[in-house]
Amino acid sequence: MTLENRIVLVTGANRGIGRATVDALLETGVQKIYAGARNTDRLPTFGDDRVVALAIDITDDSSVQSAAAAATDVDLLINNAGTAAFADMLSAPMDTIRADMEVNYYGTLAVTRAFVPSLELKPNAAIINVVTVAAFVAFPSLPGYSASKAALWSQSQGLRMSLASKGIALHTVNPGPIDTDMAKDIELEKVTPRHAADEILRGFEAGEADIFPDPTSKELFGLWKKDYRALEQAVYDMHFGA
Repeated sequence: MTLENRIVLVTGANRGIGRATVDALLETGVQKIYAGARNTDRLPTFGDDRVVALAIDITDDSSVQSAAAAATDVDLLINNAGTAAFADMLSAPMDTIRADMEVNYYGTLAVTRAFVPSLELKPNAAIINVVTVAAFVAFPSLPGYSASKAALWSQSQGLRMSLASKGIALHTVNPGPIDTDMAKDIELEKVTPRHAADEILRGFEAGEADIFPDPTSKELFGLWKKDYRALEQAVYDMHFGA
């Protein structure tokens, strides 16, 4: 896989990993970057003519279809847009928990389905789904997020099989906490969004199917592979004390 001359769409490009990914892509040989956001007025000024603002609300089917019709030249789709509600699984309103699933699972799938017809016409087309290490162990303070990302991990596995016959590669990115406002209260080692973005692009070009872009995600995934119950216990101790 190479980024040279790619035409890329990054959803959720207005902040966090999405914004950093656009910045990182601008230091490569990509041809064009669609910076996707619900409100394009909130996109930063990237200062490069290769960046094209694209309005896309991944929970609105008409918005998704309009974006797909406007960006038929995309050959690398980075599904980064997502949401996370800090809440208690037992007491939070169901709508709060359901919202994470609507965005992170159904919204991501809607974008993928809309872009596959044009992607399959491109040589070496690819999709990158930004999942999370929380897909492998639920964090009690992020009930909807953890469940929706576990569902997205499963979705990505199934799509990887379905898309292979169409010549479309699918990669997942599974970060730990990144140093953003969303993760400010999480007491784990954090890396900058730019560090994560650089690792995403490095892993993509290296052909890694599942990318773990920071030390915390590598450590937690390693523990999951060795003993998933030990990882569950570690997260319990983190939240409720050893």
